[in-house]
Amino acid sequence: MPSELILASGSPRRRELMHKAGYRFRVVVPDDHAECGLCSGESPLQFVRRMAYQKAANVASKVGDALVIGCDTVAECQGMILGKPRDERDAREMLGRLRGRKHRVLSGLCLWPVPNGEPIIETAVSHLIMDPLSDSQIEEYLLTGQWEGKAGAFGYQDGLDWVHVVEGSESNVVGLPMELLGRLLAQVAPNLLP
Repeated sequence: MPSELILASGSPRRRELMHKAGYRFRVVVPDDHAECGLCSGESPLQFVRRMAYQKAANVASKVGDALVIGCDTVAECQGMILGKPRDERDAREMLGRLRGRKHRVLSGLCLWPVPNGEPIIETAVSHLIMDPLSDSQIEEYLLTGQWEGKAGAFGYQDGLDWVHVVEGSESNVVGLPMELLGRLLAQVAPNLLP
């Protein structure tokens, strides 16, 4: 069994979730090229699974005896993938698309036992609804800067009272499905559970 847990992510939110759950781990950030964009015709589910795999594979090539965790999270509304906004204008468009609508947050999770194991890839899906925000509410939120670096241009963990999880994991919405992680670790490397 792997002797070390490695989180293949630079996300402070994922680190925080792991720390709060009591995991002992080390962070190795994947190279930028491991996060290439959307492929033509790729569904949101296929996209997050591929991205989680690519991140884990990139870090797996750099480490020894370890279990590498790769994860990627996107919001999806009406079939459109909403990743991290490029800028404020992009964030405004995303929030305008999401307001008053049901949408999903999907995370691909890849666990890769290095050096001899096969990668395991699973997906978590959470269903949400956003209140019908006014233009001025969106502008007010954009001024906070809390949208930066967050899939769908919002941070559920910021205590927003206008985004509601209807079904599924709240930690998935933040960026790492902790229930799924615990279940997979119990199968692959129970020695690394907190």
